[in-house]
Amino acid sequence: MKIFFLFFSIVLLTTSATAQIETGNNTVRFEAVDNNANDPTGLELPAIKQPNISNLENKKYNFNTDSDLGKEEEKPFEMNQDDGLLDTPMAKGPKFFEEKKKEEETMARDQVLGEVRTKTGFVRVMFRDHQYVDGDRIRVYVNEDIVQSDISLTASFQGITISLDDGPNIISFQALNQGDSGPNTAELHVYDEEGRIISAKGWNLLTGYKANITVIKE
Repeated sequence: MKIFFLFFSIVLLTTSATAQIETGNNTVRFEAVDNNANDPTGLELPAIKQPNISNLENKKYNFNTDSDLGKEEEKPFEMNQDDGLLDTPMAKGPKFFEEKKKEEETMARDQVLGEVRTKTGFVRVMFRDHQYVDGDRIRVYVNEDIVQSDISLTASFQGITISLDDGPNIISFQALNQGDSGPNTAELHVYDEEGRIISAKGWNLLTGYKANITVIKE
C-alpha cells in the first residue's frame, strides 16, 4: 500500500513540474501579415503616350529627313571647265605689277623722236643712261646701216659723229637689252657741226625695238 502511494506521488509531482515549465516558457508570437505593397523604386511619373509623327494632321512644318538634302549634284570632271577661280581678286597681281605691265605694253613698239633740219655736213649725237645705270646696251644705225654694233650706256654722255647725206638721214638706236631693271632708257642730244644743240630727246625701249630720229640736210 505504501509503495503504491509513493509511485502515485512521484507521477503527480512529475506532471505538475511539466505543466509549470510549459506555463513559464510562453513567448510572444507575431503572425505574419500578408503585405502585397511593392518596395518603392523612386519617383514614378505617369506614362506619356508617344505621338505618331506619321499621323500628324498639321502639315505646315514638314521636317524633311531626306538623306540627300544639302548634297551638291555631282558633275563629271572636265579639263576645260571654267570654275571661276581665275576671276577672283586673289588671281590678280598687285597694282604695281599691273601698272608695270601696261607701261611695258605701251613701249612694245618703235619710238619716233621727231625730225630736225640743218645745213651742216655732219651732226654729233650724244647719249647716256638717264636713269639708274643698270647695263643698258644699244646698237646705232644710219639709214639702216650699222655704224656702232654694241655700246654700253653709262651715266656720262658719249657719242659718235655722223656725216650727213643730202636729204633725210634716219638715225636709229636699237635696244639690245633692258639692263637689270628695264626698260632700256637713254637721254639723247644732237649737235650740229658748230656745237649748237638742235634736238634733245629720250627713249624708253623694250629689247629689240628702236628709237628713230630724222636729220634732214638742206
